[in-house]
Amino acid sequence: MDIPNMGVPAGLADRMSTAEQHEYLRSRLSRRRMLRSSAVTVGLLAVGGALGGGTAAPAQSGGSVTDGIDGALVAPTGRHLAFGPRPDTQFRISWQVPAPVKRPFLRFGRHPWDLSHKVEAEVRALHTPALTPTGTPVDQYYLHVALDHLQPDTTYYYGVGHQGFDPASGQAISTLSTFRTAPARHGRGGRPYEPFTFTAFGDQGVSSHAAGNDHVILAQKPAFHLHAGDICYADPAGSGQDSDKSVYSATTWDAFLVQTETVAAKVPWMVSYGNHDMEAWYSHHGYGGEDARFFLPGNGPDPRTAPGVYSFVYGNVGVVSLDANDVSYEIPANLGLTAGRQTAWLERTLRSLRADEGVDFVVVFFHHCAFSTTHQHASEGGVREAWVPLFEKYRVDLVVNGHNHVYERTDAILGNKVAKAVPSGGTVEPAKDGVVYVTAGAAGRSLYSFDAPDSYEGHEKRVDSVATFHFAKGGVKVPETVEWSRVRYTGYSFVRVDVAPAHKGRTATMKVTALAEDGTQVDHYTIARRAGECTAH
Repeated sequence: MDIPNMGVPAGLADRMSTAEQHEYLRSRLSRRRMLRSSAVTVGLLAVGGALGGGTAAPAQSGGSVTDGIDGALVAPTGRHLAFGPRPDTQFRISWQVPAPVKRPFLRFGRHPWDLSHKVEAEVRALHTPALTPTGTPVDQYYLHVALDHLQPDTTYYYGVGHQGFDPASGQAISTLSTFRTAPARHGRGGRPYEPFTFTAFGDQGVSSHAAGNDHVILAQKPAFHLHAGDICYADPAGSGQDSDKSVYSATTWDAFLVQTETVAAKVPWMVSYGNHDMEAWYSHHGYGGEDARFFLPGNGPDPRTAPGVYSFVYGNVGVVSLDANDVSYEIPANLGLTAGRQTAWLERTLRSLRADEGVDFVVVFFHHCAFSTTHQHASEGGVREAWVPLFEKYRVDLVVNGHNHVYERTDAILGNKVAKAVPSGGTVEPAKDGVVYVTAGAAGRSLYSFDAPDSYEGHEKRVDSVATFHFAKGGVKVPETVEWSRVRYTGYSFVRVDVAPAHKGRTATMKVTALAEDGTQVDHYTIARRAGECTAH
């Protein structure tokens, strides 16, 4: 029996009782709530399933899937943090266990010897069936806790555990980590926010280069990190099609979360979704697996359809995450996914941020490049058509993309043309100069190439124009010759942004620096804006 208009796939509903269908719907449709009242029983909820239909198994009569498991022998792993919609008071803590456990929980407090706050965890169990005749099914168990009503600008200690493994006792205390809430939001009446740093990249995967970038990022002591899509490459095909299942490896996510835990257990790891993150067999939009693994703010236009679309404000910086699969002409698996709702939400959000006197800078990150000149993907015409006019209208200060596995930075652009040249070491004022776009897709996956020579700080090889292309409707490559490609670097790298707030009426800055995986600086420039100046249209 199918349940009309309620979102339970017919094949799944046939194998579930009415009570189980209710629990499935309650779990899926309440994702926007900040805190669940209880854990979801392991085995009852499997997020998604094969061929776009979900697979769920009811608890076996006569026993639980956790029966016989000694929790003392199961250690949590893959911890990763995220902000809630309000980074000054809301945090999301996620982790993984290799087997189902009883009564998973999180302890936290302001001191490592005082972890008196104990919160039950939500379990999101992900079942991946055998996707090929010779494959084997995989069951993964992800746990999540939402923390609300925290104190701003405060360091908390936390540990995760379950029955048989308590992070506050014995040797398990060595697994404790920390997180720090954002400074309290306030107007311009008091002193400016303290300076802070954040980092960004895309296209990481699992490799020695990816791990190396993580270690260098941790050394920057960022307040948060932005990951612009193509997170782990469990699906190396990246077309968002069901046929990709023949090369899919669900356990790549296990390796990725272990690799990333070195930094993500301490630094909020804010992700957007790329084409390799559309795993079609889990759900109709391909994000069922990500829904199990990540706990994002959920304040976008439709968290069920586009869970990677959200925004938050940290200090004087507003950050917007977008899902470029929704507008991609090159890889159209999810083209039109939100039927324009994401773009309408983007405009509302940009208008709101520009009307907020406490927000000086607006940073937008997503996967597909608006402006790039690589031999492989170059530029996405769908992004240019849907979003670039809004970036220019609201003079977004920084746009960060991945997709192309290189570092590339443009001059300031208006109307697809150079509005102001911005050499390394230069300064741009977006309010009058235009928008600078950064491709930071060299986080760890194999590198791409340019047809023009590399040109970066200390190794400038400036050319007047570059012959390249962009993708138009139907995936057609349209040749173009551009003058906006300022910096090109084909080594592994990431972006560091140092934010220096200021009193109202004075100049606030963001210094953007590109660092190679060994910490060498390959580019830097400064974004300047008058603090407290509302520019909403």
